[in-house]
Amino acid sequence: MLKDLVIKNRSYRRFYQDRAVTCGQLKELINIGRLTASGANRQSVRYILSYESQKNEDIFQCLRWAGYLEDWDGPEEGEKPAAYIVMLEPVGVNAPHDEGIIGQTILLAATEQGLGGCFLANIDRIMLRDILHLEEKYDIKLVIALGYPKEEVVLEEISETDNIKYYRDTKKVHHVPKIKLEDLILNC
Repeated sequence: MLKDLVIKNRSYRRFYQDRAVTCGQLKELINIGRLTASGANRQSVRYILSYESQKNEDIFQCLRWAGYLEDWDGPEEGEKPAAYIVMLEPVGVNAPHDEGIIGQTILLAATEQGLGGCFLANIDRIMLRDILHLEEKYDIKLVIALGYPKEEVVLEEISETDNIKYYRDTKKVHHVPKIKLEDLILNC
């Protein structure tokens, strides 16, 4: 059921780093993502795939992980992603709806395959551009970190006036507050 898949699809930030994600798995995720709707059918998003440890480590250095977890610098060795998908667009093209639709589709497909992932937009784009030897005609939009999840994520219902910041408890369980349905719908 789609609802179950959506609930299971969380922003995972800790992974079993030693469990490989293959090029074939990443290509299949891109193949599913490319079938989604695209504004004016432009299909402008392009991808760089990473599934090798040295390239993953280079990309990892360019990423900032969890804004609300101020005392956490990101996954430790052994918990880093096994793969990345770097989402690009040609310079001057701005299609955030396409990026979102494609990215969410990729994450849902990854979840269905037992993977987990996280969108990352806080990126040192200059450093990443150099590492990837990226042509100037492309802008880096998002990075999707992927791997087999090593953390538990729990959803908690809150009212719209409660604190929305996610947090980790002492057992490293990641808690994600979600505003109640009745607080979101204004007319019914």
